Amino acid sequence: VQLVESGGGSVQAGGSLRLSCEASESTFLIHTMGWHRQAPGKQREMVAEITINYGSTAYADSVKGRFTISADRAGNTIYLQMNSLKPEDTAKYYCTRRLNNVITWGQGTQVTVSS
Repeated sequence: VQLVESGGGSVQAGGSLRLSCEASESTFLIHTMGWHRQAPGKQREMVAEITINYGSTAYADSVKGRFTISADRAGNTIYLQMNSLKPEDTAKYYCTRRLNNVITWGQGTQVTVSS
């Protein structure tokens, strides 16, 4: 499977961006898709995940109340709506898919938030 991200860019603090990620293949098996990010000099961290089959979600504490993850009905595309962006949200955001404990990563899309 390939994951293709889009929607990154530059925005001022307080602004919004919406990321999208489309998977090249669909599956009926239980799987999770999500977003991780990595800022320069920092470890990669989970931002948000959604279990496609159930719609259950999980968020990092740092983004709760500001970011919302969702999926389309087919479960092939996920979105990350990011509101009230902060400079510390600046990072490269990677789409992920976890199926049977195998994680696939997208190429990443850059998000830059200026103060």
